[in-house]
Amino acid sequence: MRIPAFLIGGVNSGSGKTTLALALMRAFARRGLRVASFKCGPDYIDPLFHRQATGRASINLDTFLMGRDGVKEAFSGNLADADVAVVEGVMGLFDGIRPDSLSGSSAEIAALLDLPVILAVNARGISGSIAPLVRGFSEWSPGVRLGGVIATFTGSPNHGFLLRDALEAAKLPPLLGTLRRNGKWTLPERHLGLATDRVGDVWLDSLAEAAEDEIDLDALLALASAERPEEAEDEVRGDTAARLAVARDEAFHFYYEDNFRILRSTGVELVDFSPLHDDFLPENVHGVYLGGGFPELHAAELSANRSMLDSIRDFAARGKWIYGECGGFLYLLDALTDFKGQRHPMLGLLPGEGKMNDRLNSLGYRTLKCVSDSVFRKDTVMRGHEFHYSSAVVAEGTQELFAAENTKGLPVFSASGAVRGSVCGSYAHLHFASNPEAVKQWVEAMTR
Repeated sequence: MRIPAFLIGGVNSGSGKTTLALALMRAFARRGLRVASFKCGPDYIDPLFHRQATGRASINLDTFLMGRDGVKEAFSGNLADADVAVVEGVMGLFDGIRPDSLSGSSAEIAALLDLPVILAVNARGISGSIAPLVRGFSEWSPGVRLGGVIATFTGSPNHGFLLRDALEAAKLPPLLGTLRRNGKWTLPERHLGLATDRVGDVWLDSLAEAAEDEIDLDALLALASAERPEEAEDEVRGDTAARLAVARDEAFHFYYEDNFRILRSTGVELVDFSPLHDDFLPENVHGVYLGGGFPELHAAELSANRSMLDSIRDFAARGKWIYGECGGFLYLLDALTDFKGQRHPMLGLLPGEGKMNDRLNSLGYRTLKCVSDSVFRKDTVMRGHEFHYSSAVVAEGTQELFAAENTKGLPVFSASGAVRGSVCGSYAHLHFASNPEAVKQWVEAMTR
């Protein structure tokens, strides 16, 4: 059975892709449809909004991190119980790792999955000029097909009519609707870009109502472009190989959803806990996974939760493996200095200190080779992504976790991380689809 599926691509960043994607997802969900949502690229924040709009987890699609087969598997695997699939692109439609290639772009994902692109065009200040703009996008790559256009930031119904007529006269993909300017729909910002606070049901419903009024949703639902599997594959192995405590609260919530699927398929039972609110680690766990997030915004509370700090320290003292990435890595250090210059003691399990900065410190894809045995074996190679405003100074002589390179093959020392005893971490957000064997190594390390 085929179901409606499409990718929302933008002319550029700031074209309103996220707002438009949320409007459509919420509108479909309010119609009683089960919406499978996806995000191109390594971003964590947009998928959090997707989950709020649809009530379902959103999946990242990234060929650098997952490989082409990994992207296909993740996409198909999330369609089994869905009625419609909406993929939000990243940056401009053809923006990727290199300017001379589609690699890493939304266009690459659309072509790989054979999805029509709905082009989001910021129409502020244009009318007839939309035609040559859309023509350029529609003809740029033969493997990418435009199914239609939605104009964002329009000023009035008449503005939409002018844009529609311009596309019709040029015999271009049709205007399927508009999303008029509304200051109430501006997403809040933080140092990382989009905030991760809940936007609220009222906010989402107002977007959905605008989508119903201004966009031809039925035309979008007529785009039957994805084959839905007959039934979902069983992701959970029958036996439990290990129980893994996963930090999930306001401070730690940046995880690739597909990583959880891979962990479960390897026999790992995931047990959520809150470093902010709980007093102790869950009972009978074999390891701890501290993901990314915003620990700097909750540093005082994390530092004050002494019972949890002691519980994690005791776990490490018993030789149990703890792995942290990005925000979780900062939590493992001796201390974290926040944006106000206040220093907060942290776990002290890795020797060093973190400090928040006003400017972006590091950003980009990473290829990471383990240079020491940890939860992963030495010489294991994985891929990940780095995006942080903080900097960390690790004590001289500390064993590094990774040798990291960027997409040009140049060394990136900020992602090296550290290992001490049974504790390890780095700034890199790993994607286990880049090397599922590494998860098996993690299970072996936790249970031996």
